[in-house]
Order: sequence, then C-alpha cells, then structure tokens
Amino acid sequence: MKTIYNLLIVSLLTMSFSFAQNVIKGRVFDNTTKEPIVGASVKIDGTNLGTTTNLNGQFSLNSSVKASKISVSSVGFTSQSFDYQDEKPFNVSLEPSIENLQQVVVTANREAGLRTQAPIAISKISPKMIEEAKPTAMFEIVNKVPGVLMVNLNNEQHQMAIRQPMTTNAYFLYMEDGVPIRPMGVFNHNSILEYNQFAISSVEVVKGPVSSIYGAEAVGGAINFITHRPTAVPTAKVGVQFDQFGYQRLQYGAGATSGKFGVYIGGFVAKQRNAWMTSSDYDKTSLNARLEYLFTPKTRLTLGWSYNDYNSQTSGSVDSVAFYSRQYVSTTDFTYRKAYSVRSRLTLDHEWKNGSQSFITAFYRNNRHGQNPSYSLIWKSGATTATGQVNSNDFNSLGFIAQHTQKINFWNSKIIVGTTLDFSPNDYWAYQVDLNAKLRADGKSVEKYTITKERPDIKLADYNADIHNLGTYLQYDFEPIAKLRLSAGLRYDRMAFDFVNNLDVNKTTGEALSGSKEYSQVSPKIGLTYDLGQGKGLYANYSKGFSPPALTAIFRKRTTAAANGDLFYYNIDPALFDNAEIGGWASLLNNKIYIDVAYYQMNGTNELLSIRQPDNSTDYQSVGKTLHRGFEFGITYKPSKEYFFRFGGTTAIHRFVEFTLSQRASDALKDVNGKDMPQAPRWVWNTAFSYYPKWAKNLRTSLEWQHVSSWFQNQINSVSYAGYDAFNVRLGYKWKGIEVFTNILNATDALYAYSASRGNNTTDRTTFTPAAPRTFNMGVQYTFTGK
Repeated sequence: MKTIYNLLIVSLLTMSFSFAQNVIKGRVFDNTTKEPIVGASVKIDGTNLGTTTNLNGQFSLNSSVKASKISVSSVGFTSQSFDYQDEKPFNVSLEPSIENLQQVVVTANREAGLRTQAPIAISKISPKMIEEAKPTAMFEIVNKVPGVLMVNLNNEQHQMAIRQPMTTNAYFLYMEDGVPIRPMGVFNHNSILEYNQFAISSVEVVKGPVSSIYGAEAVGGAINFITHRPTAVPTAKVGVQFDQFGYQRLQYGAGATSGKFGVYIGGFVAKQRNAWMTSSDYDKTSLNARLEYLFTPKTRLTLGWSYNDYNSQTSGSVDSVAFYSRQYVSTTDFTYRKAYSVRSRLTLDHEWKNGSQSFITAFYRNNRHGQNPSYSLIWKSGATTATGQVNSNDFNSLGFIAQHTQKINFWNSKIIVGTTLDFSPNDYWAYQVDLNAKLRADGKSVEKYTITKERPDIKLADYNADIHNLGTYLQYDFEPIAKLRLSAGLRYDRMAFDFVNNLDVNKTTGEALSGSKEYSQVSPKIGLTYDLGQGKGLYANYSKGFSPPALTAIFRKRTTAAANGDLFYYNIDPALFDNAEIGGWASLLNNKIYIDVAYYQMNGTNELLSIRQPDNSTDYQSVGKTLHRGFEFGITYKPSKEYFFRFGGTTAIHRFVEFTLSQRASDALKDVNGKDMPQAPRWVWNTAFSYYPKWAKNLRTSLEWQHVSSWFQNQINSVSYAGYDAFNVRLGYKWKGIEVFTNILNATDALYAYSASRGNNTTDRTTFTPAAPRTFNMGVQYTFTGK
C-alpha cells in the first residue's frame, strides 16, 4: 500500500510540474512604434485556449496541452501565426494595417473602442503614416484626414478648416492625450505649434460637434494628438533633418519597459535662418516624457509631461506686386511670436472585472504667448503712417477630468458618465506701436514698415480674468436589436469668469470695471450605427454645438462705441449649431478597398464673425445665421504589398444665410445674405500613391497631391482666388538601423498662396500668404531596437 501511495504522490508532482511548464508568456507590440498592443488576442491553434494582452501588452496563458502553433491578432493589425518551440517568454510584433478601416480609436468616447461602433465621422492617422511622412510641421499629416484642411501659414503657424471655412475662430478643440491644451475661452488658432510632432504616435480627428463627450469649442471638430507610449522593448532613435532654405532639426527619442514600469522620452531642437521668405527666422525646442506604472494588469498610472518653447519672426503676408513677382520680401522685419508652454497630466485608469472602465486625470498648464503680430497692422490706403500692436496672452490652469463607463448585460449596454473642471487665471494686455509706411511708386501699396515708437501709454486691451469651466456629461449606448447600436447623450457646459477690465471704468466708483459673466448650455446628441455585415455599415447622428466667445474678443476695445455706449463686446452671444449627418463604410474586393463617407448639414446661429474695415482692422459681430453643408469621402486601396492608394477630401458649401454688415443708413451695403463665406473653397482633397518595390525591400516611395479649389476673398464675393494644386514626393530607404529620406515639397515649384484675402471696400487690396518654392527636406535617422 505504501508503494501505491508513493506512486500517486510522484504522479501528482509530475502532473503539477508538467502543468507548470505549460505557461506561455510574452509581449505583443506594434512593429512600427514598438508600443505595447492592449487587448491583442493570443490563441493556441487547434484548441479553445486563449487570452488577451494587458495594459502593457503582456500575456500569460496556462495550457494543459503542449502548444505547437500560436496565433496573435488585434484590430488594425495584420494577424500572425507561428510555430511555438520553446517555453521561454517571447515577443510578437504585429504589422499595422494602415488601410484597415476597422481601427481602434480612443477619441470617440475617451476610451478604446472600434471605429465602426462610433456614430460620428472620425478618422485616424496611423503611426506608420506619421513615420513615413517625417513631418517638419503638423499640417503635413493632419491634411491627410478626409474633410480637413490645416492651412499652413509658415513656421508652423496655421489656420484650420473642418466643416468651416479657413478660419481663426474658436470652433476647434485641440487635445493632447484627451486633455484640451487650452481652457475654453482662451483659444488661439496657432496653438498646434505648441506640440512636439516628433513625440506624436497617432492622430485622431472627430469632425462636427461631439457635444456629449467634449462639448464647447468642438464644433468644427476635435483633434486628439496621442503621444508615444513607453515601448515594449528597449528602443532609441536619433536623427537630423534639414533643407536648402536654412531649416535644421535634431530629433531624438528613447523608451523601454521593465516589469511594471515604462518610460518614453522624445523631442527635438529646430531652427531656421535666412529662408526663402525674408524675416522668417525661428527657433523651437520641444520635449515630451511619458511614464507608466502598472499596479496590476488592470490598473495603470500614467504621468505625461510636455515642454515647448517657440520663438519666430512673423513675416506675414505680401501684396500682389511681391507675390506674382516672387519677391518674398517681408514688409515687416520686427514682428514676432513667442510661445512657451508646459503641460502635465497624471491619469489613473482601471478596468473592472466585467469590462467596465474608470479613469481620473489631473492636469496642469502654464502658457505664455506674446507677439507683435503682422496681422494687427492698421493702414489706410495711401497713408505714410500706420499702427501695430504688442500683446501678451498668459494663463495657468489646474483641473481634472473623471469618467466611468459601466457595462450592462441588458441590450449589450454601457453608460458613460463624466465631468471636467478647469480653473484658469488669464492675463492679457496689448498696446499700440506707431509705424512709418514707406510706399511704393504707385502710392497704393507699402514697400516696408518701420517702428517709430512703441506706445505702452496707448493700451488696446488690459484685463485679468479667473476662468471657471465646468462640464458634465452622460451617454447611454445600447443594442435594442442585433447589429443596431444606439447612442444618446446629454452634456452641460458652463464657462464663467470673474474679471477686471483696466480699460473700462466703473461709473460709480471711478475704478477699473470688475464683474462676472457666464455662458452655459445643455447640448443633446443622438446617433446610431447599423452593421450590414461583410465589412459594411451605416451611421447617423444629430448633435448640437455650443461655443462661447473668446475672452480676447469680449475685452477688445471697439473702434467706435456701440449704440448703447459700450466700448467693449460685453454682449456678444455664444454661437449655437445644429448638426445632422449620415454616413457609412464598406470593405470591398476581399478587404483590398475601404470606403468611408459622410454627408452633413450644420446650421449656425450667432456665429462669431469678423468684418474687415477700410483701415484693415476688424469688427466683430455675433449675429445672423450660417449654413455649412458638405460631403466627405475617404478611399483606400491596397491591391498588394507593393502598392497603396489613398484618396480623401470634401466638397462643401459655407454660406451666409443672414448676416448684417451695417445698420447705418448711409452705407449702401447692408448685408451679405445668400453669399458664400470668404476663405471657403468648394473642393478640397489630398491623395497619395505609395510604392514599396519587391526589388528593393526597404525602399518606400510616395507621391502626394493636395488640391484646394477657388475661394472668395471677401464677404461680398467680388474677388476670388484660383486655389492651388501642390505635389509632394516622399522617398526613404532603410539599411539595418539607418534610414535616409527626402521629402520634396511643392515638387513642381508652383506659385500659389495658402491664404488670399481682402476687405469689402473697392480700395482694399489682396494680401497673400505665399507657399514655399520647391523644398528639399532631407534627413537621416538611426534606430536601435533591443530585445
């Protein structure tokens, strides 16, 4: 009997030892970025055994059978199957499927989800597209999104057009890892220059109002720049970029994960000297860091930090004489823009047992933006004097965002509830600069402006405001029947501020006017998606947009007092929008072709608009009605590994329905009802054809075509600009860890302008923001990848 017991004990120990040996461990990561892939499926072929990767891309699979073949897959990546021969932990790198419509996105609901389950128009620029673009400025990648035109104003300055004309208005929300980079009320159309493009892993763009999750300012769209995560394996890269016009950049990045801790650091130092446009030197230093600590496979703490220091001359626009003769000589050599920003966030996120998720993010922002802007020049035709201004807009922020998603078995439902709170003290001042205007021989245009005197005694704006922003939202997603998913949301936004306007006087006390003001709105949203099967589906949604005016508009001093005596724009109303859209997606020819389309109509009320005056100054109005209607389309085609074709764009109408220019009886022109809004091209598209030849395995080539059709330069539609076609060529070759590349921008050396605008008066002249001549941007980069 004792022998039998001994045999049983030995057998049990042997079985236990055997089971212990069948633990399969490893990591799954993106082959391009080396970032861990969360939620990847790992299965033993021929069995029902499988698991998914955790927040660090790691997995552990207990198996009672000897595994011989393992398959790994994840949405948006090419699946991989391989022979499993030993029992050591191993790494699996998956190749991104950049042509795949079914991607994981995080911007739709502030959490990872399938793009095809989001009833909104959302696009993603993948890490591979960014890596191959090697951008020196964000417009080179953002313009790849169908329906988006990021207008390049040189030296990383820009305007935006997403379901809007090319505009500087506060109708776009810019985020870094889901956190707005500026508080509501302190919008700046150039704020994307405060990003570190070398640390961006991917970009997601939501078009149209996304009221239930993001609220105010996300009217035209929301752009989420997602920074690089710590890499699953040790990586380091360093490189240089330069062009023939004096641009130079040193870029670097490194990351690793050890156990539960991961880190990534990336940045660059860039400068430009003596470029094709005079007085356009600039310097920029950017640095991003991201640290992650995995408390458990379901709980993660993330610290993100970014630093950007930008100092640029702002050469501005040129007139028609200089533009058409290609005399890119600035009329100002004294204008500048200085932007300094530090942002940090601390996020704790947790996934519960049933798949529910929670996170809380605390954030801090410190921003200083000073300038002597060229667009502030005020000059009357024929005058030998003019004025400009120096201003500074500074703020600090403390706030948090919290969200919980509760999954419910009933109707495959989930409830999303969240809140955001932001406290941002804001200081702004501006004073006049007196200028001399040296005229050309025609006496109708300026050859050069010079400063005669700075006038801090003549203040144009001077206020302090403590901004209190609050947003709360609730969204319910459910499937009442198979393949039909509904989403209904409600959001409340409140922007309030306590202010002191040092340029206005309290008539009772004689002191600087102080007070409080508040804008608030409840915004609903409802949408649906319907899965038609075989990679095809439809969606529809209705949402309301809300955008309060920026504080710089409210406290800007009027050139003439309003009818009630106000010298400031205290009574500007918030802009409201009603947006409806339908769209769909389809995969064809065995997933070789993907199509994504959307048709929208957005009606605006009290849209904040500006009117250019005869002296080149602007007056604001927040009245009337506007129409924004368009069709957006995106097509990708990948017949084989050698060829890839992408085509995306929009055709749209942006029109004044009711907009009063003047209520004075002496003015002949009273309104522009029924006219197209200026700077609103009817057609915009960006297309690319890429070739990866078999005969040169590590060679990539790409030809891009950006088309922007004609637009009216002014509000009365009396003058138009013909638009432009720009062609870019991108080439790159890798040998081991070394990559050499060149981007030939404006390859045909075409003469065109990114912006061309003028006022409504017959004496006004067009100002052009010229595009650079043919530019050869070249570079070399070395990448090290460990095990």
